[in-house]
Parts: sequence; C-alpha cells; structure tokens
Amino acid sequence: METTEAIRARRAAKHFDPNHEMTKQEIEQILSLAILSPTAFNIQNWRFVVVRDAELRQNIRTVAWDQAQITDCSLLVILCADLKSWEKQPERYWREAPPEFQKFIIPAIDQYYRGHEQVQRDEAMRSCGIAAQTLMLTAKSMGYDSCPMDGFDFDAVGDLIGLPDDHVISMFVAIGKNIGEIRPRGGQLPLEELVITDRF
Repeated sequence: METTEAIRARRAAKHFDPNHEMTKQEIEQILSLAILSPTAFNIQNWRFVVVRDAELRQNIRTVAWDQAQITDCSLLVILCADLKSWEKQPERYWREAPPEFQKFIIPAIDQYYRGHEQVQRDEAMRSCGIAAQTLMLTAKSMGYDSCPMDGFDFDAVGDLIGLPDDHVISMFVAIGKNIGEIRPRGGQLPLEELVITDRF
C-alpha cells in the first residue's frame, strides 16, 4: 500500500479478531520499521513493551476501562520512554559518525537535557508519538488495523509491567485483524482553520 493511501485509510479499530495470530516475521517487520522513527539527537528513547502473556493482558484490560482491544488484538505494544537515555552512554547513538562530529554532538546532548526534566519528558512524548504513527502506518500498509490508546491507569499499568523509575508510559498501540465496522471520519476541519502562515 502506498504511504498516502495508508494515511487516508488508517482509522482506529475497536474490534479485533482474537483468534488471529501475526507471524514472528510480521511483528519483527513492524517493530524494525518503528525503530527507524526519528528522535532528537538520535537518543532513541522509546522502549516498546510487547505484551504477549494472556493473563497480563487481561490484568491490563482491567485497569483500562475493560477495552476489548487489549486482549483481542494480535499485537499489543506499550510505548514507553527512557527519560535518561540521553545520559546512558550517549556515544553509542553516534558510533558510526565521524570523530569530529562526535566531539560536537555528545557534549551537546548533555547540555540540552541535563537539569531539564520537563524537556526530557516532552521529548519522550514526542518520540513515542512519532513511533506510534510509524507503527500504525506500517500495520495499515501490511493489511492490519490499529488503535492508539491512552484510556488506562498509567500508574497501574506501570506496576503491571515493572516500569523502571526513570521511564514513562506514553500510550498503547493495538494492532490486528479488524472484524468490526470502522466508522468514517467524523469530519476534518478545513485547512484554512488549521494552517497559519507566518503568525497567528
């Protein structure tokens, strides 16, 4: 499927075939493309928790408004981010860059993030949002549907998956074979209302 077609066709699916299983190769393809998503300074701060355990999925569903997508989808990804990825051996993010560039970029990473907790969190959410869109468009291009989700108790889910103290949860993406009616778009606002040239 062409990228533009996938963008136009992507909708949030609410009903997945609980008996459908994605192949290991399909899952690897989706995740391999997701990690090509951009991150500031290439810090690759997203972490993808793939929830396979049926009991764990049921427990997550319990703290997520009993949404069926969580247990019924073929692939449930909890998008998390490591808030401190910027300081964890940052040289590995640029190991293939020329030495003169490494000498510039690695101190710049530290300067940008150190002591700026809100910046770290904002960057985490931006990175996960971009990765989520990559997951959903890739899934659509492969004939699958998806659902971005944030209707859950973040603290409870964090406890269930053993979220480290220096990580945050951004959202879920549920992917699978849709078996329900997908509603048409509710109505996009006109470009004239959404696009501002130069200044408000």
